[in-house]
Amino acid sequence: MAEQAEQPRCILVVDGDVLVRHAISDYLRSCGYTVIEASSTDEAGTVLSDDSVPVDAVLCDAEAPGGRNAFQLRAWTREHRQDVQIALAGSIEAAATKAAEFCEQGPHLTRPYDPQSVVDYVRRLLGGAS
Repeated sequence: MAEQAEQPRCILVVDGDVLVRHAISDYLRSCGYTVIEASSTDEAGTVLSDDSVPVDAVLCDAEAPGGRNAFQLRAWTREHRQDVQIALAGSIEAAATKAAEFCEQGPHLTRPYDPQSVVDYVRRLLGGAS
């Protein structure tokens, strides 16, 4: 059963796989989070470029399509939106082939994952706050 978040926080979910993106987004919403969905790093960049959009965290598939890769999106976000936490999610295979980038660039979540593990991870990413 999904736990309710104490205060609304906005999570940007970036994943090219519509089924995965919707499933994770729906579960985060059921836990009280506001969710914005993006199907590519380009869409995510557009959302993050608008400072009026109150994004607290980004959960991005490491293999999300777009003009910049997920690692470049993370670097851009850290430079331009320091208030936004960003983590990459990827398959075990992606993590193995890009292990150095995953380790050097900070938080990541390995797929496949169950929805509650994503919510728990987002809570840790936000410093324990919901």
